[in-house]
Amino acid sequence: MNLSDHFTLSEFTRSETASRYGLSNQPGQTEIERMRALCLNVLEPIRAHFGVPITVSSGYRSPQVNRKIGGSSSSQHMYGEAADLNVWGVNTTEVFDWIVFYSGLHFDQCIHEFGSWVHISFTQRRENRYMALNAYRYAGRTRYDAVSEPLS
Repeated sequence: MNLSDHFTLSEFTRSETASRYGLSNQPGQTEIERMRALCLNVLEPIRAHFGVPITVSSGYRSPQVNRKIGGSSSSQHMYGEAADLNVWGVNTTEVFDWIVFYSGLHFDQCIHEFGSWVHISFTQRRENRYMALNAYRYAGRTRYDAVSEPLS
């Protein structure tokens, strides 16, 4: 099932953790519609700007999968509102900076995670917060700093 021109439901629900532990990772219709909104409002414009495919490493997570990986109990992945991504051949800092500072896209959170991927979310349940964060490890813990100017 296609969520948009370049994104499928199967790539959003693929989970090694679900497979490994025999957990269901199937969303309901509400979550599918939220994933579609994320794709249309955020991911497709990112793909169009950079002109190359996007790899979604984590999309929808069932509550069981989210718990198993140690995700936040309020993770937007469980609502179908978030994706962790990489843009083929483009540095994650460049992707993050474009989304946050230059794109004009509506988003809820954009997190540059450990210099390895970008977490992006979009919600229709409330107003989007335009929250830009940099996640990094410090003294064995994950820290989040607000970002108010480009990282590059």
